[in-house]
Amino acid sequence: MKKVIGLIPLYDEEKDSCWMLPGYMKVIEACGALPVMLPLTVNQEELDQCFSMCDGLLFTGGHDVDPALYGEEKLPECGQCCHERDVMESYLFDKAVKEDLPVFGICRGIQFMNARLGGSLYQDLETQHPSGTEHHMTPPYDRGIHKVIVEDGSLLADIIGAGEHRVNSYHHQAVKDLAPVAEAMAYSEDGLVEALRLPDKKFIVGVQWHPEFAYEKDPECLKLVQAFVDAC
Repeated sequence: MKKVIGLIPLYDEEKDSCWMLPGYMKVIEACGALPVMLPLTVNQEELDQCFSMCDGLLFTGGHDVDPALYGEEKLPECGQCCHERDVMESYLFDKAVKEDLPVFGICRGIQFMNARLGGSLYQDLETQHPSGTEHHMTPPYDRGIHKVIVEDGSLLADIIGAGEHRVNSYHHQAVKDLAPVAEAMAYSEDGLVEALRLPDKKFIVGVQWHPEFAYEKDPECLKLVQAFVDAC
């Protein structure tokens, strides 16, 4: 039996529909596991059943995290939020931390994890953290657009190596104040946290870039997702 990885669904308000970018599923399949998109729900009984079915959880990209999660008022530059998703992810993440179920967060995933663990976010990089680094690239998304420096001795260094790497980047929010319980594992050229983990847990990791877009061309992206699947 393959390991089952539960994927947080994306939500389209205009079409009132849940959906999934195929890359999230394909990279999990490429690593030998079975991806399953979870329902968008805040029903705790349903979430408990979903949780019990999964060997790991993938927190996907998507809506901006509600600033209320980290005690701030929403700025005009903050994008659309999805309250149901914030509640769903909060419940699943807290349960995963408690039971040490592996979690991998991508883009919004790292942002949500940091906020839930007690950190804060830049609601909009262009106005709150302007720099010459390109964080909102244009297609194709399977190429490196800026550098990150992976911390020596970190779990990420064990997976892809310490030092300089190039990553893709498509986001307008990012980690501002790192959660006190989290450990930063990589930084962008302009000083943003690009990867974090929760120490003393098997694999609760988030990255700001998008391995699901680049895994076919970039072996490091595949290694990263494979490390998550192996931990499940």
